[in-house]
Amino acid sequence: MSGFETGQDIISYVALGDSFTEGLDDPYPDSDRTPNGRFRGWADRLAEHLAQAGPEVRYANLAVRGKLVRQIVRDQLPRAVELRPDLVTLCAGGNDIIRPGGDPDQVAEVFEGAVQRLHATGAHMVLFTGMDTGFQPVMRHLRGKVATYNMHLRAIADRYDCTVVDLWAMRMLQDPRAWSWDRLHLSPEGHRRLALRTAELLGLEVEPGWDAPWPPEAPKDWRAARQEDLHWAREFLVPWIGRRLTGRSSGDGLAPKRPDLEPLR
Repeated sequence: MSGFETGQDIISYVALGDSFTEGLDDPYPDSDRTPNGRFRGWADRLAEHLAQAGPEVRYANLAVRGKLVRQIVRDQLPRAVELRPDLVTLCAGGNDIIRPGGDPDQVAEVFEGAVQRLHATGAHMVLFTGMDTGFQPVMRHLRGKVATYNMHLRAIADRYDCTVVDLWAMRMLQDPRAWSWDRLHLSPEGHRRLALRTAELLGLEVEPGWDAPWPPEAPKDWRAARQEDLHWAREFLVPWIGRRLTGRSSGDGLAPKRPDLEPLR
């Protein structure tokens, strides 16, 4: 992979972003599901794949749930530049895009500034497109904005020689089982598959199956489906709208789970 060699004795990897990269909702076996619980997620899993390739891996995860792209640039980018890692993953802008009035052109401009600064450190970068929201009734209206943002991300990746993980093309993510109860964060199986795909794109030898078909699932009774919709609206959608109206974030007061480059354990 251009700009990144897995044959090094030591690899330093820094992950930046929001809840998607923090790892919600993929708890470690010894973690509970409280808001401040420790989550694993695809980035931790990717670091594990890097370690399995042979080198010593030093890994930091600066991502914090709920963060907007400007907050990631302000709070996480300086630390990432200071750490000067070999590899950086950056997934940002999703929280901006789903907000009313979110402008994908403006978000992409801020995003490119971050990529430019990280590229100057010599790190190889992995970027992530937005997912195709067409399969989600509540998010379907955002499909055009996400597609516009994706085109910007691809152009940015070309300019700075970044690896792109195309979430839009990962059709297996359009199965409800790829998602947690809130329908916004990946399930543990979704995180596992995304880590495999990212590792594959970095040239790592990993087990196949990130795109394996989901096993058959029994049809769901419409009453049960309706109850799930009502539960989701009450437990997730209403609180989410409340935070937007009051300017609060789920990440307020939270610190990154791995602020320093540490050996993977």
